[in-house]
Formats: sequence, C-alpha cells, structure tokens
Amino acid sequence: MTDDLVFKALAAPTRRRLLDRLFERDGRTLTELESELEMTRFGVMKHLQVLEEAGLVITRRSGREKLHFLNPVPIQLIHDRWVSKYTQRQVSALTKLKHDLEEQQ
Repeated sequence: MTDDLVFKALAAPTRRRLLDRLFERDGRTLTELESELEMTRFGVMKHLQVLEEAGLVITRRSGREKLHFLNPVPIQLIHDRWVSKYTQRQVSALTKLKHDLEEQQ
C-alpha cells in the first residue's frame, strides 16, 4: 500500500462519499452502497476496487453477501507522514505565544 494509491483513491468525491458511508456504518453490501449513489452498480464496483487496492476498504464474505469495511489505517499513516509535521510549527508557535503572554503578566 503506497501513499500514491491512497491519494489517488481519496481524489475522487464519489470514493470519499463511499468512505463516509462506511464510517457511518461498517459492513455494508454493494447494494446498500449503490442505493446511496446516482451511478450504476458497475460504476460503484469500480470505485470500491480502487479503494480496496489502496487498502482503504476491506471486504469479507458472509454467506452470499460481500460486506465492505472501512480501514482507516492508511489515512492515519498519510496524516502522520504529511499533515502532522506541517501542523507542528503552528502548534509550537501558539505554545510560544502563550508562554510569552504569560511572562508579560
């Protein structure tokens, strides 16, 4: 699972919407996910395949049904690698400002 696959998967609004639906309630079938989108079953399947390839969706068979589950780990890894390091400066600056203001009192 590479960052590129995750970024590619997150780039499409439809795929983000599918992830949001799975965040709300995990273990949905293709039929459930398809009913919430205005596209063909085949189109939803293609989007789910991209999400699976990126490791963002995991599937499990339950009898005749295929259930889809959100895997948030790749998103957390992206956050840890790309987002958190850029926010650290702002947090450090706010902490320094707080200390400076407290010293002035």
